[in-house]
Amino acid sequence: MQKDFFTYQAQTTKFAAGFEVEKAVGSYIYGTGGKKYLDFVAGVSANTLGHSHPKVVNAIKEQAEKYLHVMVYGEYAQEKPIALCKLLAEATPDPLEITYLVNSGAEAIDGSLKLAKRYTGREEIVSFKNSYHGNTHGALSVSGNETHKREFRPLLPMVSFIEFNNENDFDKITEKTACVILETIQGAAGFLVPNDDYLIKLKRRCEEVGALLILDEIQPGFGRTGKLFSFEHFGIVPDILVMGKGMGGGVPVGAFMSSREIMETLAHSPKLGHITTFGGNPLIAASSYVTLKEVLESGLMNEVEEKEKLFRSLLAHPKIQNINGKGLMLAVNLGSPEYTLNVAKKCMEKGLIVFWQLYRNEYLRISPPLTISPEEIKEGCQIILDVLNEN
Repeated sequence: MQKDFFTYQAQTTKFAAGFEVEKAVGSYIYGTGGKKYLDFVAGVSANTLGHSHPKVVNAIKEQAEKYLHVMVYGEYAQEKPIALCKLLAEATPDPLEITYLVNSGAEAIDGSLKLAKRYTGREEIVSFKNSYHGNTHGALSVSGNETHKREFRPLLPMVSFIEFNNENDFDKITEKTACVILETIQGAAGFLVPNDDYLIKLKRRCEEVGALLILDEIQPGFGRTGKLFSFEHFGIVPDILVMGKGMGGGVPVGAFMSSREIMETLAHSPKLGHITTFGGNPLIAASSYVTLKEVLESGLMNEVEEKEKLFRSLLAHPKIQNINGKGLMLAVNLGSPEYTLNVAKKCMEKGLIVFWQLYRNEYLRISPPLTISPEEIKEGCQIILDVLNEN
């Protein structure tokens, strides 16, 4: 299988692991040789309820027996997409009320940018240095790392970048700005959290000039920081909310939410302002709906703070310089990319899956399922400490 993987499937690096997966259940992934690996990555924040959660699996099976794809997005009323959008509206604060379901977080970013331009009639976009929003041309255009962008130019014009947590840059947000887009917690940069009332001041500046505030919650949602979305920690509500990854319970999905007034502008002048064939797919919506319902009703979010404290208390070591992040999205600074990559490799050999941050490879990524137990946290952290002691 590994040989065919490298022969027939396109690669994104020259050093893919090629790990052969047999099955995955709960907090563990099993290789074809039968060895199990504790998963501290959750498919890069995607498997909110762990692997093969029975409610997710059953929802997919039940929907598959009824019907799969029947029509392009927005034409037919289908039970599970409607239920998902309704539950999202009930679970989020005003004025968020209408959801557009798409295929991925990156597509949701593209859709949100189009929506902001359409509603405001403006063309300029303000984003943030070291931000990451995806790899479609639109999402890449508003991502803030030039190394990952330069070979794919030209990208969207009229995009400028300001510094995260720097209020002195607010004067670059003007009456010409259609939207300001940012990750509530910067992911690829090492899980950087906004300072104090930074987001409150940013939202105020957007309101002063008539720009829309788009928050990218693709990694923090659903529930990864102890709230359904991380903006709830910071005293604001975005004009447009973008989600993906963990909302699906392990299947590909994305969405963007806004008020009815803003969202309905995609339906006219021109009509079909955004269109997607498989967005709102009933199979995917069934999985996402039960994931959201479980996160809201199970009490898992109430456990996040204690689990974060446990991680931070256990991961005390001279080779750990600091730990960024919030909840179950933590970035452990090991000093250098080379050392961090080696630690990740050695952890894998000992049965623990960890990863690294896209832009800041010196940070070890820890983003396990919300369902991870304290015992599993202790097991995985001991492996990390053993590797640090041995290397």
